[in-house]
Amino acid sequence: MARVEKVIPVWGTEIYIDAESSKLTAAEIERIIAGVEAFFYDVDEELSTFKETSSVTKLRQNKMKIEDAPEMVQEVWRGCLRAKELSFGSFDPWAVEGGFDPSGFVKGWAAEKAAEMLVSAGCDQVQVNAAGDIALRGKEPWKIGVVNPDNRAEIVQVFEITNGNIATSGHYEKGAHIKDPHTGVIAIGAKSGTVIGPNGGICDALATALMVDGEDSAQWIGNPELIEYTFWAINRHTNTAWSHGPNLGLAN
Repeated sequence: MARVEKVIPVWGTEIYIDAESSKLTAAEIERIIAGVEAFFYDVDEELSTFKETSSVTKLRQNKMKIEDAPEMVQEVWRGCLRAKELSFGSFDPWAVEGGFDPSGFVKGWAAEKAAEMLVSAGCDQVQVNAAGDIALRGKEPWKIGVVNPDNRAEIVQVFEITNGNIATSGHYEKGAHIKDPHTGVIAIGAKSGTVIGPNGGICDALATALMVDGEDSAQWIGNPELIEYTFWAINRHTNTAWSHGPNLGLAN
């Protein structure tokens, strides 16, 4: 069994990859990861809000129409629209200063894409961790911990996931950076929100929506289209947490 771990600096953060294979050599896994790294750089070139030449910047400046954008950008646009619908607008990348900002969707989406690339190439056990938006594939479950937003050294919940995606959003990541698109002010719904499910981009986006709505997210998390998703949130003003969804393996 060959195993390769690598940290890729991109998007102003770091992406951690852990890939194992019973069929490939370490050198072969490294070549596959090099292709994944190139994909991440392509994502940055097209979907960054900081690069003047990116398609997203051109969309924000009304210099490009979405139908003229590369397919990668159109796919993310469609995913963002779906997440907005599923969350009743509590995730809305159009309701931000400067225009369309898919940052709350892209990391989870790209992590899942990368994991699928690695699996398709022959890796058996894969973790792609894009700064907390994690895609997991394999035959054995991965144990993923969620930290206490008031004390990042403390893990308050552990999820066991074999094949799926998990995203956690909280103000401890970048400070109070998540705004409520309904009001335009800082989100006060939850202290931390975690979503587990089959679509990485949707997990990423709905974790943000949990931060916005907190317990009020009950209005949309019961949607039959979200039946495969698990939601876990830490309440803002009380030392309590709540969950909704299928049991994907909670290990206390």
